[in-house]
Amino acid sequence: HARPRPPPCTRQPQPQSSGFSTVGNMKWSAPLIVLSSLTAYAKVYDFEADLGGISDDGSLDTAWHNGGLMNETLAMLGKGDTLVIPNKTYHLMGGVQGFNLDSVTLQLEGTINFGTDNILDGYRDIKEWPRNADNNVLECFSLYSCKNFTLTSSGTGTFDGAGKRWWGIPGIGYLVKGEHRPRLFTMDYSNDTLIENFLLYDSPYWTTYLTDMNRLEIRHSSIDARRMKDDGHNLIDMTAFNTDGFDVTGTNVWIHDCDIWNQDDCIAVKESWRYRDEQGRGVASNMLFERIRASGVGLTIGSIAGSVVQNITFRDCYMHHTYKGIYMKFRDTESAGVIKDVTYENIFIDTPSQWPIWIGPAQQSDSARLCAAHPCSICWPEVPGSECNMPSSVSYENILLKNITILNPTKSPGVIRGNESNPMQKVVFEDVQVINPGSKPWGDDYYDCQGVSGGVAKGSTWPVPPCFEDQTDAAKDGL
Repeated sequence: HARPRPPPCTRQPQPQSSGFSTVGNMKWSAPLIVLSSLTAYAKVYDFEADLGGISDDGSLDTAWHNGGLMNETLAMLGKGDTLVIPNKTYHLMGGVQGFNLDSVTLQLEGTINFGTDNILDGYRDIKEWPRNADNNVLECFSLYSCKNFTLTSSGTGTFDGAGKRWWGIPGIGYLVKGEHRPRLFTMDYSNDTLIENFLLYDSPYWTTYLTDMNRLEIRHSSIDARRMKDDGHNLIDMTAFNTDGFDVTGTNVWIHDCDIWNQDDCIAVKESWRYRDEQGRGVASNMLFERIRASGVGLTIGSIAGSVVQNITFRDCYMHHTYKGIYMKFRDTESAGVIKDVTYENIFIDTPSQWPIWIGPAQQSDSARLCAAHPCSICWPEVPGSECNMPSSVSYENILLKNITILNPTKSPGVIRGNESNPMQKVVFEDVQVINPGSKPWGDDYYDCQGVSGGVAKGSTWPVPPCFEDQTDAAKDGL
């Protein structure tokens, strides 16, 4: 089954291209040529038996062969077709791309591994990884402008990103590679998508990036990205930077009954470009995330700049030994971004190691200067001189946290940091209870709380953020 392999990409792939600059010159086996002429009717293709995929061979040559074959296969799938990946392991080179798939089902019964078994090949596949004209690595697997697409399995299908090689040596890898790493699975500008029964494992970079989607459902799926099997997020695990979970933009999104364990945002609602308001700002809206077990850097909205995120609900979620819990963030901007009409309800956060609640600027590092504020330093407030700045141009409006339980947080309960010149509006904590809160760094104040107008604490909320009006049951009873 040996095939010649194409060299890496040297130019930006165009629609209907394979993503490999010379893949069209490969000497494909007869079954592919014959089957490609039968797309007038819906067909079921077996990646190995019908198309010549090579299983259970982790060599670099095989990864190139299978990656090129996957590109050719996606290009020839017709309306209603199904591609079955048998219950075996298939090593693929990244840069897989599919365009304009219509009512296509990808049924992954086994594992697609974007790495090699040989250690030396492991360094070679990173070096040879397909790149675009700007020398940026292509994503592992990307789909564009699809409709009625289904990614499914009768058991659990797996995308293995072989991320540890890309993360590098703990504490050093990020300084070497930065964010020049491929995302594991991306989709763009697609309608009516179902993803189910899937494991996304050890992504080199963001696990997913699902942009400008309309009517997306993800269910009964898992994300796992960690260096160790520690029951938390220690310093070594956290050096698997940027391994975001489900990053999504668009409208009408439902993600439910999923498990996420990673070292960055577990879910991140990001900016949309497809849908815009009357001011021309991108709008991401109408999303529900429920019955999710998540541990990482939070159930997150952001980071956002000059766009709008609205009508977002997280509910019925459990966060075991997470790093952050509830996390909303704006990055540094002069544009008028808005996060509004957001509800977090019925969330249990068990022993978080950092902030259980953060509503404010993005706490992140975007340069080799680890403690630089972008706009809030990851070293803040522990390192003297570190800064945490909230942009004045952005707004939080109508934020509700209801029936939130936080157990044994290592630190103080959180940060609620607006800008004094443009304060948050209508932030309500109803039955937000912190059991045995940490004392540092905020002591008896419990929260860093500033730049809030109309903040209210209700019901059994305790402790009450100091910049909120206390309308709790205890206050009404004079306790």
